[in-house]
Amino acid sequence: MKASVFVGTSVDGYIARSDGALDFLPPDGGEPHGYDEFMASVDALIVGRHTYETVLAFDAWPYGDKPVFVLSTKALRPPPAGAVVERMMGSPEEIVATLARRGFQHAYVDGGVTIQSFLRAKLIQRLTITRVPVIIGVGIPLFGPTTRDVMLKHIRTQQYPSGLVKSEYEVLA
Repeated sequence: MKASVFVGTSVDGYIARSDGALDFLPPDGGEPHGYDEFMASVDALIVGRHTYETVLAFDAWPYGDKPVFVLSTKALRPPPAGAVVERMMGSPEEIVATLARRGFQHAYVDGGVTIQSFLRAKLIQRLTITRVPVIIGVGIPLFGPTTRDVMLKHIRTQQYPSGLVKSEYEVLA
């Protein structure tokens, strides 16, 4: 099963403020920058509990009827009507193997801790990082400490009129 990341960060590499707030990101994602096309390519989402709880506070559920697998050892707050949400536990390898057995082919991995753990397990094949033209100074980093170098192959970088800069990478090892 293929696993990809599509994430927005501040220029200094933060995906959220320390309290989880996303107020520095453009409303509704800003101008079109490939997110809708990316979402059309995935058949499942894998997110951490904190990301799930953040998304629950949005005005509208952003994932439609795509299955969302929330990694948590704790019970989850109920999803909104029409959302397909399932709690899962296990290592990244176990999660990917379970979803592959269930027929899923391409998962969107989201949330700082979740992205970091899937990268450590060498389970991410594609990274798309859109930098927002702001420095917030402190927050939740996209990448944490690693025990090894994660080699990437640059695929493309695109700049948008609003100042967004999207870079796509293939994860090599």
